[in-house]
Amino acid sequence: MSKIKSTNTKPELMLRKFLFSKGMRYRINYKKLPGKPDIVFTKYKTIIFVNGCFWHGHENCKIAHLPKTNTDFWQNKISRNIERDNKNVQNNILLGWKVLVIWECEINKNNLENIYNRILDAISEDLENKTFKITLYTENEERVSKVSEDIFKYNKKNLGL
Repeated sequence: MSKIKSTNTKPELMLRKFLFSKGMRYRINYKKLPGKPDIVFTKYKTIIFVNGCFWHGHENCKIAHLPKTNTDFWQNKISRNIERDNKNVQNNILLGWKVLVIWECEINKNNLENIYNRILDAISEDLENKTFKITLYTENEERVSKVSEDIFKYNKKNLGL
């Protein structure tokens, strides 16, 4: 198991290269967040975990089968990985980050555009229904008074992606 890579796996590299070609900039294996997420968009407070189907127990996936030998060991190991993953996702959400989990079996040349759209949706999802209130004040010697107040609805074109 010491030969198993935890960073720069083929699915992770394929996804990162595709995102970079689309103009997205990110940090990789960000140590300041729980679970060292694979891809981090600090500007949008969005993180991505690229999980291997076997190691992280992807349900209903043909890659994620248990070996026939030493079954108890593998069952315990994978269930601990799943528990750790859930804890890391929960901790990141509590810190205010949006979390996406992308599975190894989802990452292929035909599906990269769909994953890219999922990421864009996650980045802009909470902005879609937000309105911003801007209030202008003036300050006199004696007091501060409100001059005007306006409410703006978020416009997706302003995101600049």
